[in-house]
Amino acid sequence: MVFDQVNGLPVHILVLHAAVIFVPLLALGSVVYAVVARWRAKMGWAVAILAVVAPIAAVVTKVSGTELYNRLLGQGMSGPGKEILDDHMNYGTITMWLSIALGVVSLVLVALTIRAGTRLPRIADIGFAVVIIGLAAATGYYIFETGDSGATAVWGTY
Repeated sequence: MVFDQVNGLPVHILVLHAAVIFVPLLALGSVVYAVVARWRAKMGWAVAILAVVAPIAAVVTKVSGTELYNRLLGQGMSGPGKEILDDHMNYGTITMWLSIALGVVSLVLVALTIRAGTRLPRIADIGFAVVIIGLAAATGYYIFETGDSGATAVWGTY
């Protein structure tokens, strides 16, 4: 499978850093875009690119992580290490879905503000800001928990 290995290395360890970089950048960029209307014209292109790239990075990282997890299960992994990886997998799934949601909402906001000339009606601006701040906060929390549980699984003592 394409998401399993490249030259004997798990794809997951090769791609996870893209999600670790792009997902928080999307969270930060989308919040700034939603809250600071006067910066929208200057940063709309960056938010739009991140709104596509970050969820793709999260999906590829999740799918490749599932492949690695299945490989480890096939090799007889069990005990506390498996429990930590189970948590890691759950956090990764939530992170993936939240980053997709944040990407979609951010793209909708960028598209609407480009069409409307950077400003939407006040109620729409406030609504988008509230939704994006909530999604960005949840995404930030879960990307941290995903990374922390993954690092614990690899480097921690259990």
